[in-house]
Amino acid sequence: MKKLFMIPAVAVALSIASCGGNSEKSGKSASTESTTSTENQATETVPGIENVAISNSLSLEGNDQMKFDKDLFRVKAGEPVELSFKNAGTMPKESMGHNVVILKPGVDLPTFGAEAAAAVADEYVPKSALSSIVSHTKLLGPGETDKITFTLEKGVYPFICSFPGHYGVMQGKIVAE
Repeated sequence: MKKLFMIPAVAVALSIASCGGNSEKSGKSASTESTTSTENQATETVPGIENVAISNSLSLEGNDQMKFDKDLFRVKAGEPVELSFKNAGTMPKESMGHNVVILKPGVDLPTFGAEAAAAVADEYVPKSALSSIVSHTKLLGPGETDKITFTLEKGVYPFICSFPGHYGVMQGKIVAE
């Protein structure tokens, strides 16, 4: 039994030693550096985020060319975010409807897109994947608008249009910091 506890302890000790741990640093500042490093990595992995102003009031449009007018937002984590979405197209909802589905970090887009395409009765928001969704608008026809409010923890959240075939080009990211 003691051997089982020794293996993780030895592994931790070796990893600390191999990382060149500095004995002068206190555990508290090492923890702070780790948190700051993780936060910076999230924003650094999103090209162009440094050029986007922080705002928790977002406006987005989709069009008949299957494009969102914006693909990157930056919000303050832990505070309510209001997203207004408009289908600026003119084609009928049945052939060119649009919505916005905000997904949790790490969701596999092709898998979600395939499930969404099969969810016709639920306006392409699959009930089987509700645990992967932060929030979503209604499916909109030409000229229609919808507003949603949600709160995000720190992280990078993909958003897509889940109408069949749209997610491949109608997608973007919301960075919550």
